Amino acid sequence: MSTVAVTRLVEAPVSEVWRVFTDLSRRARWLSTVHRVESLTTGEFRSGTAWREARLMADGTEITEEFRVSDCAVPELFVVESPGIGADYRMTYTFAPVTAGRHRGGTMVTAVQDGTPTEPRGRLLALVFGGLAAATVEGALRQDLDDLAQAAANPSTEAA
Repeated sequence: MSTVAVTRLVEAPVSEVWRVFTDLSRRARWLSTVHRVESLTTGEFRSGTAWREARLMADGTEITEEFRVSDCAVPELFVVESPGIGADYRMTYTFAPVTAGRHRGGTMVTAVQDGTPTEPRGRLLALVFGGLAAATVEGALRQDLDDLAQAAANPSTEAA
């Protein structure tokens, strides 16, 4: 199993960061690598919410992933699971208010992705490309959190 964690300060209150991040209908508008989102469930964001999103990778290829929320504590945490090719992934997102200092009123967002190989090919790839894969995942998580910070801090740009 491999784990990658990224933390990012967002200059917006937890409620706004949560609203932006969990609004699936607008997700493709503010995530720079996502160009299509398909909701698979209806209603508010909660345990059981599921969606597919299509992303453009750095090499120009498209990858479509399906996500399902397995745990949700509004507005503090949610966990999504995603079956992959040769591995399953679990992402935990936490949203903590900043209560002191010059960033008071902001939010610390942490994203942790765990990957578990599910077949021999996935185990082999993890051994061979482990460090490279972790660096790629870390870069993608950082980009997503940078995009989130921009959208939550500047709601007028979210719909752009």
